[in-house]
Amino acid sequence: MDDNANVLLVIGASSDMGMALIKSTHQRYDHIIAHYRRMSGELEELSRELQDRLILIQADLSREEEVTHLIDEIRDKQLFPTHIVHFPAPQCNNQRFHKIEWETIQNELDISLRSLVLILKAFLPAMVRNRAGKIVLMLSFVVNGMPPKYCSNYVVTKYALLGLMRALAVEYADKGITVNGVSPAWVETKYIHNMSSVLVEQNKQLSPIGRNLVPADIVPAIEFLLSGKAGCINGENLSITCGR
Repeated sequence: MDDNANVLLVIGASSDMGMALIKSTHQRYDHIIAHYRRMSGELEELSRELQDRLILIQADLSREEEVTHLIDEIRDKQLFPTHIVHFPAPQCNNQRFHKIEWETIQNELDISLRSLVLILKAFLPAMVRNRAGKIVLMLSFVVNGMPPKYCSNYVVTKYALLGLMRALAVEYADKGITVNGVSPAWVETKYIHNMSSVLVEQNKQLSPIGRNLVPADIVPAIEFLLSGKAGCINGENLSITCGR
């Protein structure tokens, strides 16, 4: 593999956000590694279109051994990500704190946080050797100001990701690596499909633009943070809420 190749690793590529990012940016990368848990027709179609430039790897991020297998597959292919975007999160269910089982919190931390820790521990050393790398994490508006009620497990996980992002940004800044996050308000994706229609409508009304966001509202910010134009933007949590 060419050491100068631009390689984008998208964790959670089968999500609506992941698919939108790949479609928008694929021409900028020599290879895109697309992690997925469940194959979608849209991802299969995109794989046929991009052929060998899109490498699909399946893994259930709630299982540590599968995350390790994902990392090993990437290494076996001699692919070393220069850019990493991390989307995964289990679907959110509004629930009062005293009814949330620890297993629910642990599962969310495993999927969203542990997977990221293991992946970055595996591939940050190569970025350090090359003195270049871009990492973007999907955070949430819940870490900006007062969080909403009845989703404490989600809020805790996003704050953990925010803390990791800021810690790594400081630690790796002098190695030519930037680590940033984006924090959108509600986005119309399958992630919120199990939320009540009342909550979805309430969030539309809370938005200054009178609608929930869509992936196309978020992807340009991620693209910018992955680009050379954002070289001095590091450790930032970019809020995307249309003024909410």
